Amino acid sequence: MQQLAIFGGTFDPIHWGHLLIAETALHQVPVEQIIWVPSLNPPHKQAVAFEHRLEMLKLATKDHPKFTVSAIEVNRPGTSYAINTLIDLSATYSHIHWYWIIGLDAFQTLPRWYRGQELAQMCDWLIAPRFLSGETIAQSESICKRVEQELRNQSVSIRWQLLHIPLVGVSSSNIRQLIQTNQSIRYLVTEPVRIYITAHNLYRK
Repeated sequence: MQQLAIFGGTFDPIHWGHLLIAETALHQVPVEQIIWVPSLNPPHKQAVAFEHRLEMLKLATKDHPKFTVSAIEVNRPGTSYAINTLIDLSATYSHIHWYWIIGLDAFQTLPRWYRGQELAQMCDWLIAPRFLSGETIAQSESICKRVEQELRNQSVSIRWQLLHIPLVGVSSSNIRQLIQTNQSIRYLVTEPVRIYITAHNLYRK
């Protein structure tokens, strides 16, 4: 059975932290390919136009043979929900053991997602710790165990593991703020993404 990972998110914009998370997943678990899925209409965020985020993803990942970018959400109207993404991808890829790459902040809210209890059991979860708030790995594990217990109280089982990524203090919101204040984002995003942002005047007030 083939093993694939989904890396979903707004990617507004994609940065080196995202790429490092994906690369870590490839080496930590037996994943053969990572499918990047930008959200078309994320339920809790405002983001730049989908076509910009999709193109930046393609630019950032095009040289990696195990990275694939999917625009599968563009054909689905309404709010982007993770379970619909997994169902649609499962119809495209058959006989797959699925992993889902997710940040710790988002993982904490999984029990309250649309059909979250169902989704929790449909894949293994690869969780990227958050470092910007100064949390330790032990604290991150404790948060994940609380989520696991919350789901268990609802008779839902979940398989998860933390990704052992190096310390990277970069976020999309930080990059957007730097752009708005006319500061450099060089080395926070790939050079093709930086050029694209500049050429299309993205994230300016």
